[in-house]
Amino acid sequence: MRWPRQLMSLLFVLTLLAGPPIVLLSLVGAPTQGWPTAAQAREWVQNPLTEQTLTAALTIAAWLVWLLLAYTVTIRVLTRLSATVSWLRRMPLPTPLQATAGGIASAAVLGVSSHAITTPPPPPTQPVAAGTPDKAGNPTPPDSDVLADAGISVAGGWLPRDVAEQISAAAALVWLSRRRSYRPRPPGPPSRDDTDLVPLPPTVAAVQAALADSTPPPTEPSAASTGSSPLDGPTVGGAFPRAGVGLTELGAQDAARGLLVTSLLAGRHHPAVSVVVTRSVLAGLLGPTAETLGPRLPGLAVIDNLGQAAGLFSGGHPGRGRGGRDQAQRNTQEGAGPPGPTLIVDAVFATDNAETLASLAINFAAVAVLGRWPAGETWQVDPSGRTHRQDSESAGPRICVLTQVTATDLLTVIANPGTAPPEPGTSGPSRNPALARRSPQQEATLQDHPVRAGNDKRRLQLRVLGEPTLLLDGHPVEIRRTAALQVLVFLAAHPDGADTRQLTDAIWPGLPRRSLTGRLYTTLSDLRATIRSTAGVTLIEHSDDRYRLDPTGVTVDLWRFRHAVRDAITAVATDVTTWKAVIDAYPGDLAARRTWPWLDPIREATRRNVIDAHVALAGASPDVRKALAWLQAGIRIDPYNADLHSRAVSALIALGDHDAADHLRKDYARRLAVAGILPTETPLTTATLMDHPAIPTR
Repeated sequence: MRWPRQLMSLLFVLTLLAGPPIVLLSLVGAPTQGWPTAAQAREWVQNPLTEQTLTAALTIAAWLVWLLLAYTVTIRVLTRLSATVSWLRRMPLPTPLQATAGGIASAAVLGVSSHAITTPPPPPTQPVAAGTPDKAGNPTPPDSDVLADAGISVAGGWLPRDVAEQISAAAALVWLSRRRSYRPRPPGPPSRDDTDLVPLPPTVAAVQAALADSTPPPTEPSAASTGSSPLDGPTVGGAFPRAGVGLTELGAQDAARGLLVTSLLAGRHHPAVSVVVTRSVLAGLLGPTAETLGPRLPGLAVIDNLGQAAGLFSGGHPGRGRGGRDQAQRNTQEGAGPPGPTLIVDAVFATDNAETLASLAINFAAVAVLGRWPAGETWQVDPSGRTHRQDSESAGPRICVLTQVTATDLLTVIANPGTAPPEPGTSGPSRNPALARRSPQQEATLQDHPVRAGNDKRRLQLRVLGEPTLLLDGHPVEIRRTAALQVLVFLAAHPDGADTRQLTDAIWPGLPRRSLTGRLYTTLSDLRATIRSTAGVTLIEHSDDRYRLDPTGVTVDLWRFRHAVRDAITAVATDVTTWKAVIDAYPGDLAARRTWPWLDPIREATRRNVIDAHVALAGASPDVRKALAWLQAGIRIDPYNADLHSRAVSALIALGDHDAADHLRKDYARRLAVAGILPTETPLTTATLMDHPAIPTR
C-alpha cells in the first residue's frame, strides 16, 4: 500500500520544516536582536573574527538554508495544487441523462441478490502510441496523456489517429513506389548498396509501431449527422473551424505544422493546391529544410502576397472558384473529391491584409493565422495540442501538434523522396547501415556457417522467408511473445549480431531507450528459457553486448538464400542452375505479412536479388517463350515492378500476342491505381517498352 510511505514522507518533510527553527530559537535565540549600534560596528571593524560574530554568521547561514528549504517545499505544494485544480476544471461532469442512467444502474446493482456472482466488465481499450511494453513486449499506456483523445503520441508531437493512419499509408506508398521504379541489374552480393533502400525517418517508424499496437477508437458521428452547419464543420485537420482560426500560446507553431501535414495528406491524391503558405511562415515552421523540402511537396504553394493566393484559388482548379469552397466542404463530408484548401499566414500578414484575407476566408479557403486574429476565432494551444477558445475560455478540441524535426520527418515521406535507383550495372553509396557491405571478417564468418550438407544434424530450423516459424525436428516451437519472435527474425537478418541499442530501436521505435532495456532482457530471457526447455540448447549467444544466433545450433533459410546468391555471383562461368538455386531458396517475402518498420529495407533487398535472378535467366534463355516465362515468374514475385512488366510486354509483342500485351498493361495500371499510385506516374507506353529487347539480356 502506498499510504504508509506517503505518511512517512509527510512526517519527514514536517520534521525538516519545524525542526531547525525550534533548535535555533531554543539554543541561540532570534536571528537578530535589532540593528547594531555605532560602537558595535566600530568594534566589529577593528576585530571582525570574534566568537560572537562567528556565531551570528553561522546562525544567519542556518536560517538562510532553512528558508531555501521552506521555499522549495512551498513551490512544490503550489505546483501540485495547481495541477489538481486544472485536472478538476477539465474533469467532465455527468449530464442529467448520464446521472439518471447511473442512478438506475446503481439501483439495479443494489437489487441483485448477494448470492449472485458477477464478473466486472473489462476495461475499455485505448489506442497506444508510446509507453512501457508489457510482459509480452508490447507497449502499454504510461499515462492518460498518451491515450487521450484517440490519438498517437510520438517523440515531438501528437497526431489524431486518422492522420497517423494516413502517414502509415504514405510510408507504404513510398516502398511501393521504390518497388515499381527498381530496374534489375546484373546480380550482386546479398548486402546490396542501392541508394533507394534507405530506411524511412524514425518518426514514421514510431507512428507505424504505435498503430500496430493500438486499438481503433469507436467511430464518432460527423458534423453533418449531428445537424450542425457545414460552415462549422472541421477542416481536413479534423478540428479547425471552416471560417479559420488564430493560434496563440506555446503550441501555436507546432499546431501550424500539424495543420500543414494534415492538409497535405488529405489532398495528396488530388492535383489541386491543398495548402498555401507565405514564404516567411514556411521558413519559420520548417527552418533550413524549407527551401529544399517545400518545392517537393505536392499540393503546397508558397506565396509572397495574397494576390498570388487569390490567383491560385480561382485559377481554374476544380472547386477553387467562388462558391467552390462550399462544394469542397461537401466533398470533405461525403468523402468525394478534393478537400478545401488551407491558407496559413502570420499575424502581421493578416493585419496588413485584413480585408483581402477575410474575403479569401469567406469564398475560398480555411485560414490559419499564427497569432491573434480579430476577424475570427482565436485559440490558445498548449504544447500537447489541447486548445482553449480565447474569448470564451471554453475548452476546444485537441489538434495535431508537431515539432520541427517531427514535421520534417513526416513531410519527407509525403514528398516521397525515394532516391532514384542506380542504372543497371552501376551502384551508389549506401546510406543504410543495415544494408552496408560487411567487413572481410564478417563475410568470412557468414560463409562458414549458413549451409551444411544434407546430413545436417542440427535439430532447430528457423524459417523467416514466408511466415516466421521456429521448428524443432520439423514441429513448430511456440514463441509466446511477439517481441521474442521479432528478435529471432532480426538476428536472422543480421547474422553478425546486434547490440542492445539496435534491438530496442528496431523493436520499439520511438520509445525511450532507458525504459526498454529491462524489457529486452526479459524478452530474451524468456526466449532462451523456452528454447532451452524445448530443445536443450542455447540458441542466442551474448558477448561484448552483442547478441547473435548460434550457427552451430540452428539452420536459417535466409542464410541459405544468401549463400545461394553468393554462389551464383562468384561462379566462373554462366550457369543457369546457380540462379535457379537462388529462386528455389526463396519461398516468400521476408517475414511475410508482418509490418515491423525495420523490415522494409531488408525485405526489399532480398526481393531484388530474386528479381535479378529471374531477369538473368530470362536474358540467358535462347527462347523468347522461356524468357517470357521467367519474366512472368518475376512478376509474381513483385507485381509492382515496372521494368519486369515492360520486358514481359516486349516479349509478348515479339511473339505477336498484342492482345495479351494490352491485357498485361491494363492489369498493371489497375494494380497501381488500387495501390494509390497515380496512373500518370507509371505509364507503360510504347517508348518505355522499346527500351528492352524481346529477349532481355544480362
